Amino acid sequence: MSKPTRVAILGVTGAVGSELLQLLEERNFPLSSLKLLASPRSAGRTLDFKGESLTVEAVNENAFQDVDLVLASAGGATSKTWAKKAVDAGAVVVDNSSAFRMDKNVPLVVPEINPEAAAKHQGIIANPNCTTILMGVAIYPLHKIQTIERIIVATYQSASGAGARAMEELRVQSQAILNGETPQAEILPYPIAFNLFPHNSPLSEQGYCEEELKMLKETRKIFSEPDLRVSATCVRVPVLRAHSETINLEFAQPLTIEQAKEAISQAPGVKLVEDWQKNYFPMPMEASGQDDVLVGRIRQDLSHPNCLELWLSGDQIRKGAALNAVQIAELLVEKNWLTPQQQRVSV
Repeated sequence: MSKPTRVAILGVTGAVGSELLQLLEERNFPLSSLKLLASPRSAGRTLDFKGESLTVEAVNENAFQDVDLVLASAGGATSKTWAKKAVDAGAVVVDNSSAFRMDKNVPLVVPEINPEAAAKHQGIIANPNCTTILMGVAIYPLHKIQTIERIIVATYQSASGAGARAMEELRVQSQAILNGETPQAEILPYPIAFNLFPHNSPLSEQGYCEEELKMLKETRKIFSEPDLRVSATCVRVPVLRAHSETINLEFAQPLTIEQAKEAISQAPGVKLVEDWQKNYFPMPMEASGQDDVLVGRIRQDLSHPNCLELWLSGDQIRKGAALNAVQIAELLVEKNWLTPQQQRVSV
């Protein structure tokens, strides 16, 4: 890792923001300074970092002075308000919201898949949606050896995808039900404890929700496959912080189970988890807190010779959000890509 970097975390008091702070410490990111930013209501709070107590500041017009890199995880509206101000102040923004993902001038990056895209930034790099990241890391190793033509995916998404308050709501509702009380829904539209329902993002005219369309559009952009066929069904389930997905892949030509297992076993960011004798495969409980996406139950689709099925679980807060952003940041520092492409001078 190269020279120390002046970093700000925007949205540091949220579930992903807290994880960003933790990951910078765990991975010993090369910092020369660290600024913690949030909304005015969180200003004045103190958070620990490497044995020091840092004070959270309210984001404002001058917050990005003397900052090289902003890790933003405060929602799309906040990113639209502040990201370009940060860029104008000289910082590069790695944004975890959906605000810039489909902007043709903004790279959408998963370091295990398209790290070279990060070099083309003009000040903003978008972090993909959590379900897209987890799926992409798992299936891209297969796409490299045999072209994927169609993806059918169903997701089982944890409460953490809706933030720290949704996670707490799951805890409170679970206790209420166990106490014989009626659970109250405030953050999510319906009770999530002991329940599940289709993802609560807005529905399109085609009947797909926004979350499902993100998986289609973002996967095409990340893979540089504009015609890739993707159909997703996204479901919210009563799990705290790890998403799971069942994926059916149609390849241009048959890919054997053995080839698939070999590719996944050697790929970065994934871990093959299978014990067929014990019917043991990836579980969100075991994926929680792990950096790797757990992949298993790889099997031949009996209905089509060119199709394989697989199952995965991955920590939504880590690889699905904060870890991917920190990996992008590490890439920028390592490759000296913090300066926008048009300003770099070849030596």
